Amino acid sequence: MKDLKSQIESAVNYIRAKTNSTPSIGIILGTGLGSLVEGMELEVSIPYDEIPHMPVSTVESHHGELLFGKLSGKPVICMRGRFHYYEGYSMKQVTFPVRVMKALGMKTLIVSNASGGLNPVYSEGDIMLIKDHINLFPTNPLIGSNDDSLGPRFPDMYDIYHEKYRALAHKVALEQQLRLQEGVYAALTGPCLETAAEYRYLRIIGGDTVGMSTIPEVIVARHQGSKVLAFSIVTDMGLPDNLQPCSVEKVIAIASTAEPQLRKLIAGCVERM
Repeated sequence: MKDLKSQIESAVNYIRAKTNSTPSIGIILGTGLGSLVEGMELEVSIPYDEIPHMPVSTVESHHGELLFGKLSGKPVICMRGRFHYYEGYSMKQVTFPVRVMKALGMKTLIVSNASGGLNPVYSEGDIMLIKDHINLFPTNPLIGSNDDSLGPRFPDMYDIYHEKYRALAHKVALEQQLRLQEGVYAALTGPCLETAAEYRYLRIIGGDTVGMSTIPEVIVARHQGSKVLAFSIVTDMGLPDNLQPCSVEKVIAIASTAEPQLRKLIAGCVERM
């Protein structure tokens, strides 16, 4: 953990040489959602490969840059491109940017992702507000020695997706006449998509959508005391009795189609935070 703290400090010191911004809101953009930044008043852009100890995005549609600017008049820090366990990174590497954002002043983390739909009442292109999750990763970003200055040894997962922020999201969606689903997000390692039997299993245990990200970052956000608001765009349907072929190209295309609605929703939430 001493190494982790020194790595955080090193990254923060480099970023501080580029900007003095101390945004209280951090945003992570998922697959196909990179153009959400078009609604930002961009001030500073820092490529990941310039920041000490920062991993580099290797997945299509994930740009690799840390952005500082304003969204709805509020200062924000935005990850344009995230990291995944299936890329070969450790959980501590995957969640390292969340630690850095906290050290830069972040108090609230907004996360977005693309996911497969498990709930039969959902449709491709729907936006789901995440109210809870099922962690099916084989490891956890908090495994190992704990530094109490970063967070408690045994963080409670109660209300991990902040209830007041979820209520705000529903209010904003209603005003924008946007259909907003709410449900449970399950996550596995990937990178392969699930089989019909796996989709059936995930639905049986309570999942409404499934993806390959988000939960590690959310766990670390809770560990360090950050509040979380999270959204999932349903890019394909994992209905075991009516399963259709899927591709990354389709996922990106559906996510891009739904993105303007999500961008407007997130901007509306940020405005009232």
